Amino acid sequence: MASFRGTFDYTLDAKNRLTVPARFRAVLADGVVMSKATDPCVQLWVPTDYEGFTSAALAPLNRASPDARKLRRFFAANSHDTELDSAGRVSFPPFLLEHAGLKKDVVVTGADDCLEIWDRGEWSRYNDALAAEADEITSRLTA
Repeated sequence: MASFRGTFDYTLDAKNRLTVPARFRAVLADGVVMSKATDPCVQLWVPTDYEGFTSAALAPLNRASPDARKLRRFFAANSHDTELDSAGRVSFPPFLLEHAGLKKDVVVTGADDCLEIWDRGEWSRYNDALAAEADEITSRLTA
């Protein structure tokens, strides 16, 4: 499994393409899954890692249950298989741009098993709130 860390300011070009940070291009060279996250961002995954993520999320569910069908649909319908172009860029389909509110100024963040692409202003607000809540989250998760 790939491990993605760091925060990088980027700009989408006129064709809504993102130049993926150079340090991550080799791990994404064999393909990329772009997916709608439950947060207002787009995730970039190594295809096998995305398959592992969705399989793990669906494994404990009864495959025939309405919620399992909905979650399978969410994962499949809201993802997009693509590749890096020769310049190390990915192009966003319109539905993902709209979901994350991506216009021009974006932030690429490491999220451990994937990269996340956020609108720069939205990321700043989210990250400030996350930093303020980190101690509380840690205390809830500590055994």
